[in-house]
Amino acid sequence: MRSSVAEEAVRRRSIGFLNVAHALDHYVLLIYPTVVIGLDTIYRRSYSEMIALSTATFVAFGIFSLPAGWLGDRWSRRNMMALFFGGCGISLFGAAFAPNLPALAIALFAVGMFASIYHPVGMPMLIEASYARGRSLAFNGLCGNFGVSLAPGISALLVTLLGWRGAFLVPAIICIGLAGSYLRLTPDVSPHVKSRKSVPVVPLTPRFTLIFYVLFVVMILSGSTTFHLLTIALPKIADERLAQHVPLVLAGAVTTLVLLCAGLGQLCVGRLVERFSAHAVFVAITLLGFLSNALAVYADGIALMFVLTVAVGANYGQVTLNDLMLARYTADAWRGRIYAARYFLVFISATMAIGMISVLHSRGGFHLVLAANAVIASVMFAATSILAGTIGILDARRTTVDSGEELAQGRKERRQKMEGLAHLH
Repeated sequence: MRSSVAEEAVRRRSIGFLNVAHALDHYVLLIYPTVVIGLDTIYRRSYSEMIALSTATFVAFGIFSLPAGWLGDRWSRRNMMALFFGGCGISLFGAAFAPNLPALAIALFAVGMFASIYHPVGMPMLIEASYARGRSLAFNGLCGNFGVSLAPGISALLVTLLGWRGAFLVPAIICIGLAGSYLRLTPDVSPHVKSRKSVPVVPLTPRFTLIFYVLFVVMILSGSTTFHLLTIALPKIADERLAQHVPLVLAGAVTTLVLLCAGLGQLCVGRLVERFSAHAVFVAITLLGFLSNALAVYADGIALMFVLTVAVGANYGQVTLNDLMLARYTADAWRGRIYAARYFLVFISATMAIGMISVLHSRGGFHLVLAANAVIASVMFAATSILAGTIGILDARRTTVDSGEELAQGRKERRQKMEGLAHLH
C-alpha cells in the first residue's frame, strides 16, 4: 500500500516538473523576439536584420531534437530532462553576458540546442505518466502556452527594470535551480528500454501508415509555421498595429494578454476530445484557425488583437490534438524518435516563419505577412480534413471487422450449443 502511494506521489511530481519544463521551454525560445525591439536602437540595425538573429535558436531547436529523441529512447529520459534544465540555464547565462552580436548568436544557438530536449523526451514521459489522458495533455499544453504568453510581458518588464541582459539572467537562475531540484526529487523510475511497447494503441496497415505520416508532415509544417509567425511577430504587431510607437512594456503586456486568453482555449479542447472524436475536433479547430487568420489580414487595432487571440488559440488547440493522435498511432518504444522528427519539422517551419517575417515585413509590412499566414492556415485545414476522412474510413473498416468477428463467434457458440443438445438426444 505504501509503495503504491509513493509511486503515485513520484508520478504526480514527475508530471508537475514536466509541466513546468514545458512552460520554460517555450519561454526561453521567445525571450529574444521581445528583447530585439530594444536592441535595434542599441546596435543601430533594422528590426528585419535583428530578428533574423533568432534563426540560430530555432536551427538548433530543430537539429538537436533528433539526437535528443534517440537518446531519450535509448538512455534515461529522466537524466535528459535534468540536462534540459541545466543546459538552458547555462545558455541563458551566456546570452546575458554576451559581449557582442556573434557571441549572442552562439548563446542563442545553445539555448535552442538544450530547449530541443523537452518535446522528444518530455512528451513521451508525460504520455506514459498520464496514461495519455486528454485533460492531462491539454493542461500540459496550457503550461507551454503560459510560457509563450508570459515571455513577452515578463521579458519586457525585465528589460525595463534590469536592462536587456536581465531578461536572460533571471530565467537562467530559475533553470539552474530547477535542475538541482529535479535531480533531487525525481528518481529515475522510467521503464527499461527493452520493456517499452513496440506496438501502438491502434495499429495501422502499411498503406494507412504512409498516408497518416505524409499528412502529418504537411500539418506540422503548416501549423507550426502559422504558430511561430504569430508568436514571434506578435510583439511587433502590437507595437505597429495597436498604437504607433507604444512603450516596449506596453507592447509586451498586450502580447501577453492575447496569448494568455488564447491559451485558455486549450483546456476546452481537452474536454472536447473526451466527448467527440479527436479527428472531428481537429477539423473544427483548424477551420477556426484558417478563418481567424484570414480575418486578421483586414482587421486593425483592438479588433486585430481579438482576431489574433482566436487564431493563436486555434494553434494551441491543434498542438494538443497532434499529441493525442501521435500517442494513439505510435508505439512507446520509438515515440521519442517520432517526436524528434516532428520537432525537426518544427525547426524548418520556425526558420520559414522568421524568413517570412524578415522578407515580407520589409516589402509590405504586416498586412503582407498576415496574408501569407492565412494561405498557410488554409493548407493546414485541407490536410486535417483529408486526415480526418482517412481515419474515418479506417475506423469504419475496423468496426466492420470487429462486428464480423463477433457475429462469427456468436454463430460458433450457437452451433456448439446445438451440437450439444443433439448429442443429449
